[in-house]
Amino acid sequence: MADSRSVVDMDPDVARRLFEEGAFLVLLGVPKGTLLGIDCKSWQVGPRFKGVKMIPPGLHFLHYCSANPPSHGGELGPKTGLFLSLKPREIVLANWDPKIEDLDFSASQNEEELNRIRSNLKDLDPFLGPYPYEVMRKWVSLTDHLRCELANNLQPLSGRVCAFSDVIPELQLTHTEDRAEQPRNDQACQSMKEGLDRLPKMKQREGTELRFSVIPEKTYPPGASPAEITKCSMDFSYALETVLEKNYSLQPLNLLGELQFAFVCFLLGNVYEGFEHWKHLLGLLCRSEESIQKRKELFLGLISVLYHQLGEIPPDFFVDIVSQNNFLTSTLQDFFQFASGPGVDGTLRKRAEKFKAHLTKKFNWDFEADLDDCAPVVVELPEGFTVN
Repeated sequence: MADSRSVVDMDPDVARRLFEEGAFLVLLGVPKGTLLGIDCKSWQVGPRFKGVKMIPPGLHFLHYCSANPPSHGGELGPKTGLFLSLKPREIVLANWDPKIEDLDFSASQNEEELNRIRSNLKDLDPFLGPYPYEVMRKWVSLTDHLRCELANNLQPLSGRVCAFSDVIPELQLTHTEDRAEQPRNDQACQSMKEGLDRLPKMKQREGTELRFSVIPEKTYPPGASPAEITKCSMDFSYALETVLEKNYSLQPLNLLGELQFAFVCFLLGNVYEGFEHWKHLLGLLCRSEESIQKRKELFLGLISVLYHQLGEIPPDFFVDIVSQNNFLTSTLQDFFQFASGPGVDGTLRKRAEKFKAHLTKKFNWDFEADLDDCAPVVVELPEGFTVN
């Protein structure tokens, strides 16, 4: 599990404070070989592992993958994660359920059991790995706008963030006559469409959905004139202000917390839906010219959030996903254009210029080029290799 050197290398005052105020995750029965992590670091669990100690109070993301034993290939299952809000000296207790290959936290509601664990912490201590304090700064930079209450409101009612959606058939065919009315599967399909039509329609199991803000499909108000539709199709401020008014009217910066939540779900939880929402939310923010002019703090915060997020994405990732349709470069190109406008606060304009220079240097992106020419350049083709 965690390397004890992380405690040895820690500042003595910090180590003492975490020892006195840190929370405990007592995770009993987790099988050897399970990939388990907290925040930005993960390990393969050893035979002596029983949890994590010295966890700084606050919001954390616990994530894990069950593993087949080496005799059966040792493959890892899909990742499961959950956001935890930990208080000083709090003990969170969970037992591994081998039937569902998941952690059962019901024991955390049992005060008698928690008191028993608390009285035996000294005996448990050798089996508890210390929190990887060396990643704390990185974790805070990725979640500084994500409050515990907000994370709780965004994660599924089930309390689990799952890499693979838990889906069930839309139609519950409990009777023979119901199944008889469905398309037969014992005959060859004549077309791809026929094959797809035969598949049962699925829906996500209730309570397992991420509860993101709904981004309006139409970026213009009801009854808009053709001129208004054209304007709102180029400037998404109406749609952005609608999202803010509906979800974060009192605390607009919480929208940045939602952006961070989506990114953590994707980066650490392997949830593709998190990436999709991050992408849509980022597009909404970056293409809202009027809002950029009047919401200085929101967009100063956006630059800081993106600076830390893009620093965590592996360079080759841009080739695979973000570079589809030049999404990130074209979106940021619009943002930098709007942020340089005459009605924008001077501090925001200067910060945007510095961020643009940073991205240009780090990723070799040309934000001055035409949109069709600003794809990220991350690899060089072999000599003599050409693309038609």
